[in-house]
Amino acid sequence: MEKIDYLSRIDSLRHCMETAGVSAFIVPSADPHQSEYPADRWKSRAWISGFTGSAGTAVITLSTGGVWTDSRYFLQAAEELQASGLQLFKEGLPDTPSMTEWIACTLPAGATVAIDGTTCSFAEGERWKAFFTAKGLHFKTDFTPFEEIWKDRPAVPADAAFVYPVKYSGRSFSEKWEDVRKAIAERGAKGILICALDELAWLLNIRGNDVEYNPVVVGFAYFSTTRRVLFLDKGKITADLATYLQENEIEQQPYEAVDTFLQGLSADERVFVDPVRANYRLTELLVQQQNAVLGLSPITWLKSIKNKTEMEGRRAAMVRDGAAMVQFLYWLDTHIGKEEITEIGIAEKLREFRGRQPLYKGESFGTIAGYREHGAIVHYSASLESNSRLSPKGFLLVDSGAQYLDGTTDITRTIVLGPLTEEERRDYTLVLKGHIGIATAIFPEGTRGDQIDVLARRHLWNVFRNYLHGTGHGVGHFLNVHEGPQNIRLEQNNTPLVPGMVTSNEPGVYLAGRYGIRTENLTLVVEAGESEFGHFYRFETLTLCPIDKRAIDKNLLTSEEVAWLDAYHRMVYDRVSPLLDETHKAWLRNATAPL
Repeated sequence: MEKIDYLSRIDSLRHCMETAGVSAFIVPSADPHQSEYPADRWKSRAWISGFTGSAGTAVITLSTGGVWTDSRYFLQAAEELQASGLQLFKEGLPDTPSMTEWIACTLPAGATVAIDGTTCSFAEGERWKAFFTAKGLHFKTDFTPFEEIWKDRPAVPADAAFVYPVKYSGRSFSEKWEDVRKAIAERGAKGILICALDELAWLLNIRGNDVEYNPVVVGFAYFSTTRRVLFLDKGKITADLATYLQENEIEQQPYEAVDTFLQGLSADERVFVDPVRANYRLTELLVQQQNAVLGLSPITWLKSIKNKTEMEGRRAAMVRDGAAMVQFLYWLDTHIGKEEITEIGIAEKLREFRGRQPLYKGESFGTIAGYREHGAIVHYSASLESNSRLSPKGFLLVDSGAQYLDGTTDITRTIVLGPLTEEERRDYTLVLKGHIGIATAIFPEGTRGDQIDVLARRHLWNVFRNYLHGTGHGVGHFLNVHEGPQNIRLEQNNTPLVPGMVTSNEPGVYLAGRYGIRTENLTLVVEAGESEFGHFYRFETLTLCPIDKRAIDKNLLTSEEVAWLDAYHRMVYDRVSPLLDETHKAWLRNATAPL
């Protein structure tokens, strides 16, 4: 593998900075659409720093620099940043300065901090601008050095887009647009600027292959009461899509034309724009023209509440995904210790089994297969250098997911490969207790995810254990595996959990250098009942796959927890077994037998 000279890249960047009078340059992970997984063209932070995790921000000054990332990537970042020599700042730890504080303490008064305004949201950019101004620093948002120094920079993705049928989406573009139009009209807006790729895909009922794992199309859209414009390069539009756009009175303009278009809007054209999901450059343009209406995108909320077709599609996808998982677990169970199996091989096998299922369109994220100590790296990605060989002992943590036309899946199982310690069995069981605590929760209308997060952690806290990631995230419908606005985590989020929302349930625990444990199912918020105290909701567990019983210390479970696990396993067998042959059925029957 060719060794990348990150120091030369950083030197080239510093030369551009000196020429432009910039003392510190912020390089986020985002693209112009604030995507979690950007297309290769916008992986600037990885290109300059060497750190490839999905979350993190680099800061380069004229003499030093660092990368801020969260607990999921502490171990990975420490390893990958050795090539660039940039310092790792571990977000969330008491002794770690925030990125902005570090910059303010590092630079002299009057210095200039810069960012490419397309790579941060308007809300984030305004916060930074206010902070740096108060510290006597200048903030520049039009610095674009990668256009010059990244000589072989990938182009904007050019793959063709396609229409996503109503038989999978459940609602037509016109029906969705009417809901959006009403929502923005209530805020006094005539039109809406759509920057987020998943919102664009959801509203228009189109999908694509522009971003790895997320079936989205790179583009912008402006829809109003009088005009509908899709900013999408012509080469991406097939004959079928062209007909579809014409039928829905949607005109096409080049991707790069969005700036000029917005500048040409009349002063009375009030435009709704989400300051969190739209980039700084485009939003600032509308704000300066005084025709911006800022607020949470109504699409974010509408998209999070799945309709009946989406719910049924997801349930069907879970059955097929469950069958693929059972085939994988059977293969692992019968081959471990008998042939060479590696972490990379695990990911390949999962793709093989899922690929045999109808409507499969690829992975929903890169498989995390961490054996023993690698399981403690929350978002571990096996490389040729780190690729561990599995042996019949200890834990294997496998977090994986798939994109099917009728639903997106995300599942984590911690698998017993051989003898465990009592500590490993205890920790596994405590994580399971937390998982069951969320799965069995009943909560009143208006409850937020942060109000129930403790149910997943309380048993771990009792033995002074914890995990630093969230307990649950929203999941799209044949869309992004991570979506909002809802979540389940310690940090406050004012979004209530309402029927139709799909959310993961994934407590875990990680001991650096030893092992990691996580158990994850996807859930659907559904009605539980009502009383004189109002409506109450609960979670329907959607994921269908055995939870490894071999690691459970039954003495730590209550009778109610055992009953939940046995009922869950009965459901798994009843729904998945019809898709299996007799050999796999027999294995599943044993794996789901009562505890």
